Amino acid sequence: MKYKIIIDKNADEEIIAIVHAPSSLTQRIEDLVCGYSGADSIMGYKDDEMRKLKFSEIECITIIDRKVIAIDTKGSRYRIQDRLRDLEEVLPSYFIRINKSTLANEHRIQRFDAVFSGGVDAVFYCGYKEYVSRRCFAEIRRRYEGI
Repeated sequence: MKYKIIIDKNADEEIIAIVHAPSSLTQRIEDLVCGYSGADSIMGYKDDEMRKLKFSEIECITIIDRKVIAIDTKGSRYRIQDRLRDLEEVLPSYFIRINKSTLANEHRIQRFDAVFSGGVDAVFYCGYKEYVSRRCFAEIRRRYEGI
């Protein structure tokens, strides 16, 4: 496989991949290219602090006490001013919906735990746990089975 990148500030950006057949790699490249919005961070607020949160540093974005909250890799919580549905359009494709009020960074999910009630919890590397709805878990399973 060959790789070539040409940097030209005057040219229109385009990505061309010539492959023999579609594969999981070509699908991942397509998801990456189509999911890229140009932004790589959002602003988070905590007390008097305002911080730029990179998407890769965010474990999940959830609603707590009717406020949109981003939880970072250290477990710190930051208030986000955007609505969850608006964020879903801006975030990269590796953010997946795990329930009605939570978007999770699938790269930061450590494991899924079965709970006594028959449900499933997503456990993040920072230690935060969030339940996964049955409908969303079925979609996540289909996504992982396709790899």
